[in-house]
Amino acid sequence: MTDITKTKTLVDGLCFGEGPRWHNDRLYFSDMHGNTVYAADTSGNLETIVQLEDDEPSGLGWLPDGRMLIVSMRNRKLLVLDGGGLTEFADLSGIATYHCNDMVTDLEGRSYVGNFGYDLHNDAEFQKAALILVHPDGATELAADDLAFPNGTVITPDGKTLIVGESFGARLTAFDINPDGSLANRREWAQMDGAVPDGICLDEAGGIWVASPVSNEALRVIEGGEVTDRVKIENQAYACMLGGADGKTLFIMTSKSSHPDECKTEKSAAVEFVTVKHAGAGLP
Repeated sequence: MTDITKTKTLVDGLCFGEGPRWHNDRLYFSDMHGNTVYAADTSGNLETIVQLEDDEPSGLGWLPDGRMLIVSMRNRKLLVLDGGGLTEFADLSGIATYHCNDMVTDLEGRSYVGNFGYDLHNDAEFQKAALILVHPDGATELAADDLAFPNGTVITPDGKTLIVGESFGARLTAFDINPDGSLANRREWAQMDGAVPDGICLDEAGGIWVASPVSNEALRVIEGGEVTDRVKIENQAYACMLGGADGKTLFIMTSKSSHPDECKTEKSAAVEFVTVKHAGAGLP
């Protein structure tokens, strides 16, 4: 077990960072409760990519033609950003039962989008949720159901396996990806008792880094559930992404809280980072 207790700060003063993606030598991410998508270079210089006027952004991805996809949470839509601005790419409300959240987009332009399943912040009764498959033409279908808050999602480098974090199931769940994008052979990849798997990313050795807000850490876990590395964070850790010049910088989205009102008032969220052993691999 490798324990890391000291991180550095790349960006601070955010409302709530989510959906980090390493793309074209920069870290793209959503400031969810700040209604803005940013890109940051490795010196912490921020560029505003787009602001959502009436909603909160979450998961990010890119189509094969280079256009950016953005999950619009409360409206339960997938948006596309091009030269003309933001437009609707897919309506997810027919399948998503509450706010949409993280996603992964594959090399063919298919996206897999999670959702809360219930009103998380207002003490509603817990309900399981679905993972939604969005095809490159914007058509939607059910990819998997009965998931305990499907959240961060990765696809292995060979494109054959999808792994999703079930935040309130304390586990990572794997599926085979069929040629048409549908999912099969559901199985437990790792049980993570004591953790809440939120955002995740995959490395070249087959490990998955998992941000766990309740335990204030990012954990590297291998198939079967063994934890090999642990990065302790002062605040809660909500998402992570490997990137940097050699792919070995682990960027961690942190915040004191995830409650929208507290996030907007305190602006305690930050992007922290640390160097790790294995470079990133697969998607996102």
